[in-house]
Amino acid sequence: MKKSLLTTIVALTSMSYLPSFAQGVKINGVYEDNRFDDNGKEVKDDPYHNYSIYVGWNDELKKSIFIVQNGLYTMTWDGTNLSTPVKEPPVNLSDFYSGNVTNNGSCYGGVFTDNQKALWASNFNLMSGKSGAVYVDGIITTVHSSDEQSTVPEEMFKVRKWNAVTGDLIEGSQKILPETARLESAGMAYNPIDKKVYGLFYLTQQNLPSDITDDPDFFTDEEGDATSTDAGYCICEINLETMELKPITPGLYYYNFITFAINSEGRAFALTSGGSSGVPGSDGKITDINGNLSGAQLCEFDLSTGLMLTVPQEVTDPETGNKYTVNVNKYSHGTGYASQFRRQSACFAKSNPNKMYWNGYVNSGKGINDNGSWTSLSDKNWKENEKYDTALYEVDINTGDATRLSKITNRYRFSCMWVDGDDNSQGVTEIQNIDNDSSNEVKVYNTSGQEVFRGDASRLNLSRGLYIVKQGQTTKKIIVK
Repeated sequence: MKKSLLTTIVALTSMSYLPSFAQGVKINGVYEDNRFDDNGKEVKDDPYHNYSIYVGWNDELKKSIFIVQNGLYTMTWDGTNLSTPVKEPPVNLSDFYSGNVTNNGSCYGGVFTDNQKALWASNFNLMSGKSGAVYVDGIITTVHSSDEQSTVPEEMFKVRKWNAVTGDLIEGSQKILPETARLESAGMAYNPIDKKVYGLFYLTQQNLPSDITDDPDFFTDEEGDATSTDAGYCICEINLETMELKPITPGLYYYNFITFAINSEGRAFALTSGGSSGVPGSDGKITDINGNLSGAQLCEFDLSTGLMLTVPQEVTDPETGNKYTVNVNKYSHGTGYASQFRRQSACFAKSNPNKMYWNGYVNSGKGINDNGSWTSLSDKNWKENEKYDTALYEVDINTGDATRLSKITNRYRFSCMWVDGDDNSQGVTEIQNIDNDSSNEVKVYNTSGQEVFRGDASRLNLSRGLYIVKQGQTTKKIIVK
């Protein structure tokens, strides 16, 4: 009888795409627009960086074709250096267009040689996780929110699904949802324990608690224009098929959350933006007036209750001297890094639940100005003053401490990330198309690229682990449990 194999949904197309586990941690991400101040031309060696190239009108598709920076990227941390993010799969103009690219980024004098490839490349223009994105088992779901001034409430959110290996926009996956869908989030993540997806969603028009609205000391409507509704973050379960939310948190949180991630143990974490006026020390970290690390702070949530994990702390009323107890974040200090109040991304490797990778900003838009003062910086010199530079951080969830592993070349920012070949949502489904036909032998490789089996699939007897199975022209990444 054939050995039952477990595999991820997505098939790999060639052996050259196999993950290099021995060479470090390979992190994949969905690129999110960062800055467009001068059309991105500061990147002299990358003509596709930070701006779009108009290729031309495709008469067969009845569509204008653009090449944009949006898409799937990968970068590798080898323990010492971080590679520059590269688009994977790459978008090559020559694959579908015979023209040339001028110095100013325009195209001319060519014809479309592959219409479907041109459509595929242009579809990356739609890959925006502006309101959140999540990777689950080879499929990426992106949520893009339109500007309130440029759309109608009935068409606020555009949801799309993508093949995480090929970059294909999944046909029929797009949904246009109204403002009432409430899909604005600080991030979403898959929980491998209950196999559900959760996120920190920004909910508006929520009723204020009656203990506030009924107490005149806290809530008065002297001008007659006060509102009894509120807005803030809430842990919600989300159904990625219907995009319906199920709020878990009994109330709302008012922190400026910037990201959300769940580890292989089902523990959920978020980071606050941690805006701070403190000046970084020689180690690059910010401290408060008492010398404690400040900046972005790690928070943990109980997914069953939606509540942030806290610890009791005794404080003294400065006026009366009376002591009382308050509940505070279980992490007593910040990471030491202040990061922009913009959506960022974080992820865990399935094999290491204690280390969270975070793609954050280098500062909170502050720095030394021309007068030598530490203050908010203008946008004018953002390339030189590092205002919008990004970095890869490592966060220890046991202590809440963070380490800046490396700045990211060309300030890439991602709306979601996952560790290649080591993600919590790595799916399991039985291989159906590896048969017992001995005339089409199966070759099996381990993650180091060593061949561990060759022959009839009916004789497969693999121990637990991650393998690459090749049969004819078909190559698949599999997990045997």
